[in-house]
Amino acid sequence: MKTTMTESPKSRRSEQGMSLLAVMGMMVIFAISLLVVAPSIQQEVQREKELEAIRRGEEIAEAIRQYVVFYQGRRLPQSLDDLLDGIPQGTRKRQILRASAAIDPLSEDGKWRLIKVDPQTLARFAKRVQAFNNGLLPTNPQPQIFDRYGVVIVNAINTRTEDSDDDDAELDFEVTTDNTPFIGVASQSKSRSVVAYYGIERHSSWIFTPLFRGNGSGNTVRPPRVFVNRRPID
Repeated sequence: MKTTMTESPKSRRSEQGMSLLAVMGMMVIFAISLLVVAPSIQQEVQREKELEAIRRGEEIAEAIRQYVVFYQGRRLPQSLDDLLDGIPQGTRKRQILRASAAIDPLSEDGKWRLIKVDPQTLARFAKRVQAFNNGLLPTNPQPQIFDRYGVVIVNAINTRTEDSDDDDAELDFEVTTDNTPFIGVASQSKSRSVVAYYGIERHSSWIFTPLFRGNGSGNTVRPPRVFVNRRPID
């Protein structure tokens, strides 16, 4: 005669309770794992946005150079639309700037800040470039055209005091996004960066300009390497 063993309700409840505890334990471990990796994921996302901003900024700097060279230095672009329109080539216009580059991925409204030929603003940036380049300020591409803008900036560098290099001073700026002659662009974002551009670790202090890009032969040099956590990114 067979005897059938059955589990008691108390035993089943005990097993269910243990299973629930195991599931909760796994959920806690998973949540902790997310908390650990979240900062690195966020930093990676920020890094990619900053590298994209630098790529777009460099493209704008090159477009400005082509625009100014075409007009032999007699004319600066007044808006990004001037660059997007291109420059005359025969009966057509040659594209010098992609539409995607005209959008700043770091600014809330996506608009680049236009940098006028202002000696103080550009001198701050030029001094950072000079320090990054072992104390030497690179020449301008096509010196016969761009030196007219560079000379006043070099003079401003020589008359700057150490107090004026305070990083906080770089946060006080006017935001102009249209209808002004400009020689460069910068982000409106005042945040600290993951990436260092010319050794600069604040978005709004990155100025993308064709100035200080010469190699002494009238040609433009390769854009600077940028650094992430002090490691170069080519």
